[in-house]
Amino acid sequence: MQYRLHIDIPLGSDEETAISAAKSLMEWNFTDIDAKDRITRLTGGKVEQVNYRLGHDEDRQKSNHLDKNENGHISNKKFRIDISG
Repeated sequence: MQYRLHIDIPLGSDEETAISAAKSLMEWNFTDIDAKDRITRLTGGKVEQVNYRLGHDEDRQKSNHLDKNENGHISNKKFRIDISG
């Protein structure tokens, strides 16, 4: 059994603003070389990727509002950021 870090950051009720903020936070935290190095050190090099999604408090499913098609349908697939390289 493993422990996992789950972070719950409220981003407001406006979908466009929440999407923009989520993308910015993920890029800022996980594409930065220093951040990647810190994560690698803290986890002993065991973390190769970070999975994430943008959910909504009223969703019964684990929807990802960052992944919406042209018809407005929202998927439940998580996005992944590779931090191994």
